[in-house]
Amino acid sequence: MEKHKIFFNWSTGKDAALALHYLQQEDFYQVDQLLTTINSHYDRVSMHGLRSELLDLQVQSIGISSSKVLLPEQPSMEEYERIMNEKILRLKSNGYTHAAFGDIFLEDLKQYRENQFEKLGIELVFPIWKKDTEKLIKEFLALGFKAVIVAAHSKYFDESFAGKIIDNSFLNDLPKEVDPCGENGEFHTFCFDGPLFDHPINYEIGEKIYKEYKSPNQNEDQDSNQMGFWFCDLLPK
Repeated sequence: MEKHKIFFNWSTGKDAALALHYLQQEDFYQVDQLLTTINSHYDRVSMHGLRSELLDLQVQSIGISSSKVLLPEQPSMEEYERIMNEKILRLKSNGYTHAAFGDIFLEDLKQYRENQFEKLGIELVFPIWKKDTEKLIKEFLALGFKAVIVAAHSKYFDESFAGKIIDNSFLNDLPKEVDPCGENGEFHTFCFDGPLFDHPINYEIGEKIYKEYKSPNQNEDQDSNQMGFWFCDLLPK
């Protein structure tokens, strides 16, 4: 049976790693491209704030070709969609018919992705969609995956959580209102070891900084228009 040529939208985090692992167990898909959006101003992975050098080391260990989508520091939605569409159409011209994401239960985001990709003639696959997040994170650990917190929402976490390894102790310390996989944006991770990897990615903890951003769910005239994150800078070791 001929496999569908698929690219994976790679965030560098734990959900992406587990979703890619699931996808590789399928007989229907040939995953041979990882696609990552980069903040070109800082040369870091969008949202996660991870240095591009660590992304490069990560995908080398995974052994799948990768490409980057370079975005301006604060792109408008129009700029974002134009840049993404150009990249996706190039991939389509190279024979890719499907794309995969590590989303779990954000309905609005899933619908947005499906609408955008349908216009370009690309079908989407969500390997871990609607799976129980508590079971997913426990499976992630049981499979031997390892991940470190690179960004933690200040609404739920203090500075000490940035740079922590995800393990059973971390899960026990999570506030009750926080999803075990951080699926509501509570935290972001860098996956540095596991069954996908030829070898673990060595890193060391760098500076921890606090940044605030405009909340996408707030109106311009609201006082609570900011959301804060603690970021942990990881350095290649």
